[in-house]
Amino acid sequence: MPETSLFIWLFFRFEGRLGRALYFLAGLFLAIVQAFFLYRFTLEPEGSAAGQAWASAFWVVFLASLWSNVALGVKRLHDIDRPGILAAALFIPVISIVAFLALCFMPGTPGPNRYGNPPRFRS
Repeated sequence: MPETSLFIWLFFRFEGRLGRALYFLAGLFLAIVQAFFLYRFTLEPEGSAAGQAWASAFWVVFLASLWSNVALGVKRLHDIDRPGILAAALFIPVISIVAFLALCFMPGTPGPNRYGNPPRFRS
């Protein structure tokens, strides 16, 4: 893992490998954060200033989480010794669910591969 903070590496960097459990938990975290901002937006009256603020915050979080989902997918694909470009499948509506589940269940490559050493916390 590079010498950046774990949070930055996990959600924003593309190098390294990521185990199944951490991939699942990080993806779940991103979904919960998105759901929170969407929930807060739905509580506000339509057209209110607070509603507009929550809608703007949701879109910022949503766009940041798109990048994060790709970064997580690339690192998980690296763990199973596949190229990161396959993370594009996470943007195809029906295939994205299947791809996420497949990445959650497929075991990683034992030992080092062309993308680096195995994750410290193997699942």
